Amino acid sequence: MAPDSLFYFFAALTVLSALAVVFNRNAVAAALCFFISLCSTGVLFVLLDAYLLAFMLVLVYAGAVVALFLFIIMLLDMQGGNRRPFKLASVVSSAIAGALLLVGVGTFVSHAKFNAPLPALTEGTFSTDLKIYGAKLFTSYLLPVEIVGFLLLIAMLGVIVLSKRFEGLEDVK
Repeated sequence: MAPDSLFYFFAALTVLSALAVVFNRNAVAAALCFFISLCSTGVLFVLLDAYLLAFMLVLVYAGAVVALFLFIIMLLDMQGGNRRPFKLASVVSSAIAGALLLVGVGTFVSHAKFNAPLPALTEGTFSTDLKIYGAKLFTSYLLPVEIVGFLLLIAMLGVIVLSKRFEGLEDVK
């Protein structure tokens, strides 16, 4: 199978599963469509020879974040229900935002120079050595990583506390 056909297949799968996330009424099915979208985006990164980026995307987002979403969805016992109709202000503002997006993309495409030569890369421009990534992650970026982990822990504990059903507390009210 040609790389172009693989790209088109996984790009279409990414877009279709992302649309399924938006339009799906069942939260668990939407989270699983999000998982498919992230995995197919990882395959697109593999096709671009960005193996570390693909691995990190699948490991962090498709693995941890989707698992956290599913945990929260199941903990809150969310059910897909009837949707309320959109208000006129929401429809108008969405139409304006969509029109502005189309104008922006059209302007970008019409002014883009797709045949411009790429700048030459020198030897010291970038490195794909995993030891450098690991050293940066656990030295320069250790505090932000720890803060994000702590915030995720606090968010998970908040969901557990908010979703806990207290039985027999009618006397307190």
